Amino acid sequence: MLPEIIIYNNSLDDWLLAIGIAALFFAAALMARKIGYKKLSVSADKSVTGWGQLPVELICRLHGFFFLAGAAYVGSLKIALPDPAGSIFRHTVAVIALVQVALLSSHAVSFWVARFRRQKIESDAGAVTTLTSVGFILRMLIWVILLLIGLDNLGVDITALVAGLGITGIAVALAMQNILRDLFASFSIVLDKPFVIGDFIVIDGYMGAVEHVGLKTTRIRSLSGEQLIFSNEDLLKSRIRNYKRMQERRVVFSLGVVYRTPAEKLLRIPDIIRNAVEKHTQTRFDRAHFKEYGDFALKFEIVYWILDPDYNKYMDIQQAINMDIYRRFSDVGIEFAYPTQTLIMEQKPGT
Repeated sequence: MLPEIIIYNNSLDDWLLAIGIAALFFAAALMARKIGYKKLSVSADKSVTGWGQLPVELICRLHGFFFLAGAAYVGSLKIALPDPAGSIFRHTVAVIALVQVALLSSHAVSFWVARFRRQKIESDAGAVTTLTSVGFILRMLIWVILLLIGLDNLGVDITALVAGLGITGIAVALAMQNILRDLFASFSIVLDKPFVIGDFIVIDGYMGAVEHVGLKTTRIRSLSGEQLIFSNEDLLKSRIRNYKRMQERRVVFSLGVVYRTPAEKLLRIPDIIRNAVEKHTQTRFDRAHFKEYGDFALKFEIVYWILDPDYNKYMDIQQAINMDIYRRFSDVGIEFAYPTQTLIMEQKPGT
C-alpha cells in the first residue's frame, strides 16, 4: 500500500478535489457571465429609460481575475491552509474582491453621470456642471472607503493611520497649494455657478463657449475653433462677462450727416430712425439725438434694445435698420458725411 501524500497538511486527494471544485466554479462563472450578457442585452434593447444598459456594462466589467479568485476561494474550503499561506491567500482574495467592487461602483456612477448629462445638457447646463464634479467626488469616496476596508482587512490600525495622515496631510497641502487653490475654485464655480457648460463668456479679451469645468482647469472653445484652457483660480480672479444670461441687448450706434444739411431735415432724422427701429417687433426704441458737432459731420447717437440675446438676430436687425435709414435718407435728400479736406487758396495783391 502506497503511503498517503501530504502537501501543506492536506492529502493529495483533498488538493485534487479542491482544484476540481475550483475549476468547475470558474467554468460555471464564465458561462453564467456569457448567458447573463446575452439575456440582459436583449432586455437593454427593449428598455425605454436606458437604465437596462447598466447591468450589461457591469457584467462586461467582471474581470477574469475576480472569477479566478472566487473559484480559488471556493476550492480552498475543502482544504485547510496553514498560516501564513492561508492568511495571505484570504487577504489576496479579499483585495481582489474589493477592487472589483470599486470598479463596478465607479462605473455605475460614471454611467449615471453620463446619462444625466445627455438628458440635461440642453435644458439644465448648470445641473450638468454640478453633477460632473459630484460624480468625481463619489468615485473618489468609493475608492477611499474600499481602500480603508481593505487596509482594515489586512490588519492595519485605521484609527492610527488616519491620525498619522493628519500631520502628513498638512505637509502635502503646503506642497500642493496651487492644485488645492484650483480645486477649491472648481467647487466655487460648481456651487456659485458664475457660468455653466454651454455659456458664452468673455475673459480678459478671450471669448468662447464653456465646454468643460474640471477640478483644475476650465476649457473653452473659441470662435476661431481652438480650445482655450484656464486654471480655475485665474478664472475666478478675472472679470467674466457671461453673454448666455443676457435677456436683452442694448445697441448704441452713431451716424453723421454733412454740415450743409438744412435744419428742417436735421429735425426729421430722429423720426426717420425711430420708424426704422420700431418696424421690428423684437426691438424697443430708446432715443435718437443730435449729439455733437464733429470734425467733418453733424453726429447723431441712437440707442435701442433688441429683445433677444442671439448675436445673429442682432446683426440681422441692425442690417435691416441700416438699410432702411439709407433708403429714407436717399428719398429725403440727406447726405451721409465722410472725411473731407477743404483747401482755401488766397491770392495776394500784386501777384
